[in-house]
Amino acid sequence: MQTDVAEPGTPGAPTRLRAMWVGLAVAVGLVVAAVVARPVFGWEVYAYAHPGPDDAAPLHARWEPRVGPGTVPAVLLALLGWRYAVRAAERLRWRHLLVVSYAAGLAWLLSLALVDGIDGVSSILAHSYEYLETARATSDFPAALREWIGRIPLDSEDNWPVHVAGHPPGALLFFVVLDRLGLGGAGVAGLVVTLVAASVPAAVLTTLRTLREEAAARRAAPFLVLGPAALWMCVSGDAVFTAVAAWGLAALAAAATRTTWRGSAPWAVLAGVLLGSCVMMSYGLPLLGVLALAVLAAARSWRPLPVAAAAASVVVLAFAVEGYALWEAYPVLRERYWDGVASDRPTAYWIWANLAVLVLSAGPVLGAGLGQTWARRGELGRPVLLLVGAAVASIALADLSLMSKAEVERIWLPFVPWLLVATSALPQRWRRSALGLQLVAALVLQHLVHTSW
Repeated sequence: MQTDVAEPGTPGAPTRLRAMWVGLAVAVGLVVAAVVARPVFGWEVYAYAHPGPDDAAPLHARWEPRVGPGTVPAVLLALLGWRYAVRAAERLRWRHLLVVSYAAGLAWLLSLALVDGIDGVSSILAHSYEYLETARATSDFPAALREWIGRIPLDSEDNWPVHVAGHPPGALLFFVVLDRLGLGGAGVAGLVVTLVAASVPAAVLTTLRTLREEAAARRAAPFLVLGPAALWMCVSGDAVFTAVAAWGLAALAAAATRTTWRGSAPWAVLAGVLLGSCVMMSYGLPLLGVLALAVLAAARSWRPLPVAAAAASVVVLAFAVEGYALWEAYPVLRERYWDGVASDRPTAYWIWANLAVLVLSAGPVLGAGLGQTWARRGELGRPVLLLVGAAVASIALADLSLMSKAEVERIWLPFVPWLLVATSALPQRWRRSALGLQLVAALVLQHLVHTSW
């Protein structure tokens, strides 16, 4: 049983609490530095391709203080969450916790979005650089796959819109399917995306419990459900990628903890299909392989790996057979990326300002959680350390690739829930205050800036 570091007389408690405060200070300091660096050094960082005086860099957002229809519900939910979430996560029966996490998360997502009224759910996906407009115009998806790579370059005739070009075709396929099902209206599609996104906390909690870390899951639950990431999880296509990834890792954990081949194989196939689908939705999501290996290491079983890898490969190769080969598309996409705004964005700023954006998305308590996880590494369960460590490694690799200069508030969403597992290390006496900080951060951001995702 873990000892709470805040308990009086606990050996090493002051040092561990110091790690929490240092982590929080570093997180907040990164954000402050990213905001003030522009005016101090006179940098134009091009968070937007066409910057303006109202840019809210380092976020891809504009300063726009406002209140709206969702303000009162969002504030009420924040107060209720601050008052009851930590206790409820500890005491609810497991199935009830999963249901409540979904319902509360959905309410939180929608209330924040509705600060902008119905437009908060519909306007993002209605934009021409998003997927829906192209999805509606796609009558022959296999034909689109055959011409996909040729339409990526900026100078190509009829080049793909920004988000379609910037992702493998699995992302567009999701919205093509929605359109064919009669769910292609911007508002309806936005609601579907939000319904899918709200399942992410349940997936992460399920993974932790499967890996015999139920206590850690309960401690992390409030931070997985309530926080600033909700600003980008509602209606962002990357929220769909986040959910598919989270359930893929949950399926992999189920496969790795089954004691028989017959019990393990179906879960391994499902994990491979879901994780392979992620690879076909975002060029950055092969990095989920780091988290997948962490799940298998945490379960101390490598048995599902060949089956899951084969299933994932089938997904990738199926697209290749139809005309889209990921390994051929990525170099072309990289060239388009550097032909565009990436060449204007200074690496000297974004290589660390990306981490400030991550703090804004995940919430400032991420720093405190990581500090505590490091300080308590000798006490925490192996699965928690492996999952958090894998998420940190994935972010480091993504950052160093220089393919994510800016806009990571949405691009890195698939890794945020696994980073927030670190909040399970926070001392009991500080957990409620930490959650309050997350809630305030979310409310302030939503009411001060207008995000583009």
